[in-house]
Amino acid sequence: MDTTTFTVRTGEQFAIADITDQVARWVRGRGDGLCSLLALHATAGLGLIETGSGSEQDARTVLDRLLPTDDQLYRHRHGTPGHGRDHVLPLFISPSLTIPVVDGEPVLGTWQSIVLVDPNVDNGERRVHAAFLISG
Repeated sequence: MDTTTFTVRTGEQFAIADITDQVARWVRGRGDGLCSLLALHATAGLGLIETGSGSEQDARTVLDRLLPTDDQLYRHRHGTPGHGRDHVLPLFISPSLTIPVVDGEPVLGTWQSIVLVDPNVDNGERRVHAAFLISG
């Protein structure tokens, strides 16, 4: 097994950051196996979506409706108003994701991108840990 940690700058706004290229560069040439990814934060998740077509804004809209920022809903109230919902997000968007790798390339559908979902505006830098498990 080989591991690394990526730093992802998400800024001070709700972010859906495409990390597909970082993952693809890291697994390139490694052969067949699995790439396991873990967002090293209690307020971020990882997913697969189509990017660049408006899906990021659609996802944010749905998450804002599903998990509103109203502090009255949450007991966890430190940080920016609405931060309690950030701590609930990983129940809906898992902090981990596993991608098959074949011939040193991540296996993704035509429009799939690997994204880090980070609603937490209190921390503009995130880390994603990656582990490559060799097949066979």
